[in-house]
Amino acid sequence: MNAVQVHVRKAALTDAVLADVPLAELAEGAVRLRIESFSVTANNVTYAAVGDGFKYWDFFPAPEGLGIVPMWGHARVIESRCPEIAVGERVYGYLPMASHLDVVPGRVTPSGFLDTTGYRQPMSPVYNSYTRLAADPEHDPSHEAERMIFGPLFRTGFLIEYFLRGEGWFGAEQLVVTSASSKTAMGLASVARQSSPHIRRIGLTSKGNVGFVEASGLYDEVLAYDDIERLAVLRSVSVDFAGNADVLARIHRHFEDALSHSALVGATHIEARSTFGVGEPLPGPKPALFFAPDHAVAFFKAHGQEEGGRLVAAAWREFLKAADGTIKIERHKGLGAARDTFTAMVAGQIDPAKGIVIEP
Repeated sequence: MNAVQVHVRKAALTDAVLADVPLAELAEGAVRLRIESFSVTANNVTYAAVGDGFKYWDFFPAPEGLGIVPMWGHARVIESRCPEIAVGERVYGYLPMASHLDVVPGRVTPSGFLDTTGYRQPMSPVYNSYTRLAADPEHDPSHEAERMIFGPLFRTGFLIEYFLRGEGWFGAEQLVVTSASSKTAMGLASVARQSSPHIRRIGLTSKGNVGFVEASGLYDEVLAYDDIERLAVLRSVSVDFAGNADVLARIHRHFEDALSHSALVGATHIEARSTFGVGEPLPGPKPALFFAPDHAVAFFKAHGQEEGGRLVAAAWREFLKAADGTIKIERHKGLGAARDTFTAMVAGQIDPAKGIVIEP
């Protein structure tokens, strides 16, 4: 029996091929998952773009020079040598762009488990956790597509808002986000509206996406990047999802000392991503990287898995109401469609109003 994997050339992300890989005999204590569905979003492009620096390529091994892009989705147990996990169970979590995955469940509870496979242990436990859908507070069978499309990105937005609120929003009156059409930015805006309604939410986006972002109703004001200089100079926090050095520099120069905090998250504009901090210093605060897995560990340590899960699930349900109708879900069959969608996403050819689900 063979698995099918999508192998992406690390040095040229639009170069991807399908590969047949023999499945070995299942190891003692292991479970074999057949991947049922996953979404392809800008988040996956970020995983690939920063894959070496943040070890995203290390989750699912591939031949030298190639990588398997991680996805979020659903899978079913088709073979089990772990007495605590039954054949037929469905799980949600971090999956390869592939047809199958073998995991070694550890710390098994009614609600989930960790994959304890050796090569995955250096990476954050956030990515090694799988929820068992039968006891998952976030699972809603009627919204599985939305969870794959928005869920991981929403959780990052949730953690950003939790962090900023914990810091008293650094004394800011307004939140300015780039790439406001991105699902992470929309998640942040939704949670800020729920939990910090006194903070004004400003969305920056490309001219062509202004209408889409305004229609979401998640922002108090939406501007195209060309109009940054029209923003009111109030005490502000910026959260940069775009990774565009020029846009970030314009925000810093516009607000100067009125900018109380500058966070960097992701890199949706591949062609303009920057290491930042190189060359002339920006006015205002030094941009600080927000690495969601570290904040997730701290959040669940503070609240515990059960209470933390309840808080995320409650905010998620509110976000689903806000996000309803903002995207058109498209389903595509086969890993060839996954490859084509991913390479088109890298090239910036996917309409943000589309949410794409792949069923391998």
